[in-house]
Amino acid sequence: MQISVTEAKGQLTELVRRAEEGDEVILTRHGRAIVRLSPIRPRSSPDTRRALMERLAAAGAAKTASGPDAARSQDFLYGDDGMPE
Repeated sequence: MQISVTEAKGQLTELVRRAEEGDEVILTRHGRAIVRLSPIRPRSSPDTRRALMERLAAAGAAKTASGPDAARSQDFLYGDDGMPE
């Protein structure tokens, strides 16, 4: 979309929102394009975030070692009566 600077003054918030969503917003002066509004960083979609979280969870699961849980890891130090051996 192209819009003159004069018209854009009253619609800046809306124009920025549209640029963030991916619309091409070009400001013109005397009919010549002078400025393009574009987001600094494209927004990530929920699908992209979900894929990232799934990759992180899989990476964390791959790093875990099997073995006794923390509550049972020191049982060999104690007898049946619960006293240290």
